[in-house]
Amino acid sequence: MAPSANPIPRRPPARHRAGFAAVLLALGAVFGGCTTVGPDFRPPAVDAPPDWSARHGGDPSLAADGSAGDGLPANRWEVFADSTLARLQDTAMHANADVRSATLHVLQSRAEQAMVSAQRGVQVGARGGVSRQRQSETGSGARLVSAIGGPNEQALLDVLSAPFSLYEAGFDASWEPDLWGRVLRSEEAAQAGTDAQQAARRQVQLSVAAEVARVYFALRLVQQQQVLLGDELTTGQETETLLAALAGHGLADETALNRQRQQLAVLQSLAPTLRAQEAQAMNRLTLLCGTDPGALNGLLAAPAAPPAALPDLRLGLPAELARRRPDIAAAEARLHAATAGIGIAVADLYPRVMLGASFGLESVDARSFGDWGSRQWGVGASLNLPLFDHGRRKATITLRELQQQEAAVAFQQTVLVAWHEVDDAISAYRAETQRQAQLTVRARSTGEDLALAQARYANGMASYLPVLAATATDLGARRDLAESRARAQTALAALFKSLGDEGDAAALASR
Repeated sequence: MAPSANPIPRRPPARHRAGFAAVLLALGAVFGGCTTVGPDFRPPAVDAPPDWSARHGGDPSLAADGSAGDGLPANRWEVFADSTLARLQDTAMHANADVRSATLHVLQSRAEQAMVSAQRGVQVGARGGVSRQRQSETGSGARLVSAIGGPNEQALLDVLSAPFSLYEAGFDASWEPDLWGRVLRSEEAAQAGTDAQQAARRQVQLSVAAEVARVYFALRLVQQQQVLLGDELTTGQETETLLAALAGHGLADETALNRQRQQLAVLQSLAPTLRAQEAQAMNRLTLLCGTDPGALNGLLAAPAAPPAALPDLRLGLPAELARRRPDIAAAEARLHAATAGIGIAVADLYPRVMLGASFGLESVDARSFGDWGSRQWGVGASLNLPLFDHGRRKATITLRELQQQEAAVAFQQTVLVAWHEVDDAISAYRAETQRQAQLTVRARSTGEDLALAQARYANGMASYLPVLAATATDLGARRDLAESRARAQTALAALFKSLGDEGDAAALASR
């Protein structure tokens, strides 16, 4: 009877089934027992005092308010209430070269993270080719023909050495099981590297925002000093004119006139210096904003907004410093990466298994290249077992452990530096606000003296000289007060930078 067109496949022999089952059980045991070697990372705790005043160096009057709560808005730069400053910071967040470079570093780190994660999947490749070949009549392939001998030896050699075309195509696949967590630890280290780069970008954004604010306040101070200098020059010229008239009629001493002319010359010499400082501040701002010199002249020449009242120092809980400071977050991420590096080094002590499979077609005849009989395939596994390397792998583990210890010390130092920077910034801000309060009292008093001198002159009770003298004194008090306000604003900007609230950078970047 003719065989069936679709015969039922026979079951493999029992010994083959048992061997196949043993292989499956062995693979299941190996893969089921996958583990992750090396220490697990635990975020280090930051020792924080109950309030800011508990960690303050110097006079207690310069410490921050110890009360709880945060009296500042989410975007702290809004306390200055200056739309021009906000516009400059917004431009810098998008066009500053340092910010753009930090963003590119984050993208590069993410790409590296994707490269590491690619090790987890199956690697598949395709191959194909066609070649023209000829084998040697006296090479290793001809040994079998020579051994057989016989009258057909030469004919066989002629056939063996005849040129032929070889057609090949196929696929190859390989996969390495992550038995000891080497890839997992590599992914962990790569993610920590990305976190460190993101924190570094936030730090750059905060630094740029603070530098824009510092230079902007310096520019506004110079511009205000120029206005006050113009008023002082006007008062000085009026005083010189009056003294010259009095000296011409013998009513004043020439010494007073000469002294006034000297003082007027000193005031006039300040004008070029202030103009140079203004130009330098403008150029610094254009550089921070990634524009050419002079591109912001129109914006910066506009009158400044009235200075807003500066806030107190109800800064919330000190424990939030670790969450706000980008440099602390970056140091923690580097410690995380160093910890994961130990696991990677430990995993190299253990065997590595590689599973592979291939399927393809090979033929010396183009017409039969696609026939099923031209197929070839292979399935297998390879084992790489480290035996002796003169202690290189163990030395690598020691190196990674020392690098982790170094990263832990760097984290502790970063936190310590953060406490000092915040305390210094608080002291500078409190000291300047206290100084500003006294200068405000002085400016109010000189203003009252000026009003009294003007009233006496208007009622004919005194000459105009006391008015000019009171005007000069009042202008000096206003100049000192303007300088103190700018210094207080700069100190507050430095305080914002030292606090490192991550919401500031996010708010600026999202405007």
